[in-house]
Amino acid sequence: MPTDLNPYGGVFGGWIMSQMALGAASLASRHSKGRAILVAASDFTFPAGMLVGEELSVYATLEKSGRTSMTISAEGWRRERDGDDACLTATGCFTFVAVDENNTPRTISSDLGK
Repeated sequence: MPTDLNPYGGVFGGWIMSQMALGAASLASRHSKGRAILVAASDFTFPAGMLVGEELSVYATLEKSGRTSMTISAEGWRRERDGDDACLTATGCFTFVAVDENNTPRTISSDLGK
C-alpha cells in the first residue's frame, strides 16, 4: 500500500522485514506448541526491490531448535500482481524463545516433530 513506500517509491524494507517476522513467528509458535517471542533478527539481504501492488510470499524454515530457542530463516518472494513472474526480494534470520504465560522461557518438548 502507498503508506508502506520508501521515499523512492519502492516498498519499504522495514515492512518486508515485519512480514517475514510474522511468517517466522507462525512457524516458531507451531514448532514450540505455544507462545514464542522474537529476541533477535539478523543477516538481512534485499537482492531485489518490491513495487506497490506486488504480492509478497514468505517461506520460513526451522534451522535449529535448542532447549528454549529456535533459529528460523525466512525468504520473501515478490510476485507481480497480474502475472506469474516471481523474484527473491529479501532473506533474513530470526531467533525466537518459547515462553509461558508469564513470558518466562519454557522448554520446547523434545518429542515435537515426531
